[in-house]
Amino acid sequence: MRTNKTTLTCALLAASLTMSSCIGSFNLFNNYAKWQRTMTNSKIVNGIVGLILQPIVGTVCLTVDALVLNTIEFWSGNNPVKRAGIDYVKGSDGQTYAIETTRKGYKITNPAGRVTLLTHNAKTQTWSITQNGKTLPLVRHNDDGTIVAYLQNGQQMTLSNDLAGLQQLKNTTQATHYYASR
Repeated sequence: MRTNKTTLTCALLAASLTMSSCIGSFNLFNNYAKWQRTMTNSKIVNGIVGLILQPIVGTVCLTVDALVLNTIEFWSGNNPVKRAGIDYVKGSDGQTYAIETTRKGYKITNPAGRVTLLTHNAKTQTWSITQNGKTLPLVRHNDDGTIVAYLQNGQQMTLSNDLAGLQQLKNTTQATHYYASR
């Protein structure tokens, strides 16, 4: 009877680890699933190989993600397995941009091939933009919860890190733009 209670307790504890509210990104499993769907040009071959590999490889990937990699991601903020591929986003101008996540930020490529880097410096808590070899700071997070926004005219604004601060920045930047009319 005692071993049944011990077994039940261990099973419940193990289940609680996988059912916590910290879900994580499951990058390892998602990378495997993407590879499995695109390894050949034939959906039938991909499906057959998936049926063979999924019970073994998929289970291992899910287990490692749930117990190890997502725990590391929770405590450090970074998942050791980089998400595969590039996301494509349609901009407000109607064009499609390629966005790749890097270790320090994002690499954005426009349809003409021009690259823009958004990088985060963890030491200074600053986000910067790099275009055409020129790097400019965009925003810095302060220890008191405020942010410093770096404007195009060289000025800096200290703002609250909420909707009111965003609205204040939006009002300031829109006031400095002049549009030509016909």
